[in-house]
Amino acid sequence: MTGTVERFSDRVENYVKYRPGYPPAMLQFFKERLGLTTDSVIADIGSGTGISSKPFLENGNVVYGVEPNAAMRAAAESYLNVFNNFRSISGTSENTGMPERSFDLVIAAQAFHWFEPESTRRELKRIAKPDAYVCLIWNERQLDSTPFLRDYEALLLKCANDYERVRHENIDETVLASFFEQDFQRATFANHQKLDFDGLKGRILSSSYMPNVGDPKFEPMENELKALFAKHAQGGKITILYDTNLFYTQF
Repeated sequence: MTGTVERFSDRVENYVKYRPGYPPAMLQFFKERLGLTTDSVIADIGSGTGISSKPFLENGNVVYGVEPNAAMRAAAESYLNVFNNFRSISGTSENTGMPERSFDLVIAAQAFHWFEPESTRRELKRIAKPDAYVCLIWNERQLDSTPFLRDYEALLLKCANDYERVRHENIDETVLASFFEQDFQRATFANHQKLDFDGLKGRILSSSYMPNVGDPKFEPMENELKALFAKHAQGGKITILYDTNLFYTQF
């Protein structure tokens, strides 16, 4: 299997175009509850293509995007090139290369399930200011709240390579408690995507566990996806519902 750092190298274009962003309510929560101001300096660990950095950049924050995958890092630099407050850093969750006690907020979005928890905790404690919040974020697709989502989940289970092993839902409250080593809190916000067929195909291909173009499994999967879209689309679109979940504490 491709190493975790390189799993997404051939998925970057679809990742940028078709992964969901984050709802405005999330940023408002950071402002109202976690003390985010425009002066807050943020570390985005495992920042990928920059989707999770963008809301904070739009808020005026300086954001250091720490990403080990060169292709995803380059995509973030292109995607966020209109922001002069973005800093692209080649680093890992275990070795960010950042000075100690530098950040007012440390986030990891759609990334923690790839980290080594013990060494990551030590590194995040090192770079966070004493009163900083550390926040793990996931857009978690609802699995069975609509007939489409039930059928979509069944398609993933049928066609994916190692979906059940790497899915971020494997990170449960016990794993999080072990990582934080102290009490933590949770917040949830509604999120969604409306996609045409090309968007749905791009969304499924953005996932490292799905067969990509050129894989013998790709064409059968694409045919099933077309049938699924035809069955459930309304007005040429389908809706994917997400819960945007935050888990946070101050180390």
